[in-house]
Amino acid sequence: MRWLRRMGQILLQVEGSPTRVAAAFGLGVFIAFFPLLGIHTGMALVIAILLRLNRVAILVGCWINNPWTIAPMYSAGTLLGCALLRVPPVGPLSVDWHLKGRAFYSALAATLRPLVWPFVVGNLVLGVVAGLVAFLLLRTLLARRAQQKPG
Repeated sequence: MRWLRRMGQILLQVEGSPTRVAAAFGLGVFIAFFPLLGIHTGMALVIAILLRLNRVAILVGCWINNPWTIAPMYSAGTLLGCALLRVPPVGPLSVDWHLKGRAFYSALAATLRPLVWPFVVGNLVLGVVAGLVAFLLLRTLLARRAQQKPG
């Protein structure tokens, strides 16, 4: 929780208009749900540079996807994708854990293959929704804070 509080404090101190800071953060949150693993930070920095957005705000949003949150985030996205695409979700019990070597990996791939599109679609949809909510909440918070500042 300390990390989350610190990130919130950083966002409240970022220079820029409430709309631009919130847009950078919201876009970062969308990137956090992006289904290609391992490219989030680089993607966020490239987008921040191209769109001239605040790099700190976009990275704070992007880094909500971390080793502690990745499993619940991607699981929720995959389940949403299963619901949207009407694909029955499969769980770890569907995998034959007694197999060894190549047979295990072949069975694992065959079990998880139907979840590829639900994973992609669900996480993109969840990312858009989470990014919009993050944008609206932070913009409102920053705008109220700016109105309360003297001068």
